[in-house]
Amino acid sequence: MKFGVISTASIGTNAVIPAIKEAGHEVTALASRNESRAATVAEQLDIQHTYGTYEGLLEDDEIEAVYNPLPNALHAEWTKRAADHGLHVLCEKPLAVNAAEAREMSAYCDERGVTLMEAFMYRYHPRTQRAVEIARKLDIRSFEASLRFSLDDQEDVRLDPNLAGGCLMDVGCYTVNAARLFLGEPQRVYATATDTMNSGVETELTAILEYEDGVTATLSSGFTTAGAERYRIEATNGWLEARDAFVPSKDDETELTYRIDDRHDVERFDPTNQYALEIDHFVESIETGRPPMTDATTAIRTMQIIDAIDESVRERKPLSL
Repeated sequence: MKFGVISTASIGTNAVIPAIKEAGHEVTALASRNESRAATVAEQLDIQHTYGTYEGLLEDDEIEAVYNPLPNALHAEWTKRAADHGLHVLCEKPLAVNAAEAREMSAYCDERGVTLMEAFMYRYHPRTQRAVEIARKLDIRSFEASLRFSLDDQEDVRLDPNLAGGCLMDVGCYTVNAARLFLGEPQRVYATATDTMNSGVETELTAILEYEDGVTATLSSGFTTAGAERYRIEATNGWLEARDAFVPSKDDETELTYRIDDRHDVERFDPTNQYALEIDHFVESIETGRPPMTDATTAIRTMQIIDAIDESVRERKPLSL
């Protein structure tokens, strides 16, 4: 399949574009608002065509699908414009700025007969899929997930409120998605956040999700501490834990540690490029017409929780969903 990529964002140039090639497909065009920048990156990555506008790329007749890693606030506009050209879209997470926008994007792409998939790549790693299998054997009482790193660049788009920045949207969305994966939909949300960098967006956030029978999920995300990346399940009959849980190196072995009743085990997984597996799934969904595992419907549900977390922070009170 022939891809076009709008933007020279590092997630694309460092991870997704190489993964498209590893999966046996082509990136034939790259667009940037700075055409000189696009040309430089295209030469480095052996991409044939470059454009100084996103619209110019969408008009390229060779392209069959688009990868959209633009800032969050631009996802909807350029996903819909790609759909207008009959192009399938792999859009970076989070799909939209809120659940209403995600619903609109879903309906728009459905009406135009194109596949829309949210790029939660960790969902395609074999370890994640195995963790889901093991979790079915656990009587879960609590879930904890954390994704944090130190963001030093004050000009980073992730600190721009006009582009739907903030740690909840950037990294907290992973923890929300993981809570949904293992526990389903919560009944109640409470969250607190601070803007420690005086940026206009939250840079530290903690949320508690409440489920039936008192089951809870504690989720934390941030831009101002040393890196932390894990999830852990506590159950009446054991526990499960994954470190480097969301963005493990494709060159390193990963582990899943757990105990069920009296059995303790550590399962190891070969080095895996989860981005390439994501591309495989995206292309297969296009070819078969089956909805992707991380389709717009799942994105809407994730965004509903993110919306509630955001409202809880602003209202400084728990919210029922």
